[in-house]
Amino acid sequence: MALIIKHSEFLTSLADPRRLPLPELPEVAFVGRSNVGKSSLINLLLGRKALAKVSGKPGKTRLVNYFTVNRELYFVDLPGYGWARTSRELRAEWAGMIGGYLTSPRRRLVVQLTDARHLLTRLDRQSVEWLCYHMIPTVVALTKMDKLSKAEQEKVLLSARRQLKPYPVKQVLGCSTKTRRGRDDLLGFLGAWLRDK
Repeated sequence: MALIIKHSEFLTSLADPRRLPLPELPEVAFVGRSNVGKSSLINLLLGRKALAKVSGKPGKTRLVNYFTVNRELYFVDLPGYGWARTSRELRAEWAGMIGGYLTSPRRRLVVQLTDARHLLTRLDRQSVEWLCYHMIPTVVALTKMDKLSKAEQEKVLLSARRQLKPYPVKQVLGCSTKTRRGRDDLLGFLGAWLRDK
């Protein structure tokens, strides 16, 4: 049964992984390059327009942002990796923050986002490899599918699944916040994952 969103709210923003909320609820973390659409996908899944702050400029999310969902799990919006209009020092700080969060002991699923127009970049593959090495259950979501023709969408999805075959990812799906593609599939997966917790 799919996860049905009844209630969601912003909980907190943190810069220091040592100050994370107690790991009393399962967590779904959203990771990916800057400007790949993490905050937009969270808003789509929650059925909210602007709960997670969205910007057209890379690097808008600068902290680990927690949202409570149905008071039974957390959605966690992480800063993007890769290029962003910010200093090298701040990007290194973000990398430490993301790594600190992901290595903290929690019941966690990661949604790894990648832009469908660029398929899996070197950084995306490194991220998937790192998550799999640390045995963190991972779903890969190809975002911005609406920017491609229908034929291109299916080609990209097949190609991504082929590229990811060596890795134990749980699911690979196409998403679009404009057409709502992928929302039901992802909520269905999250519902099944929660039942297994």
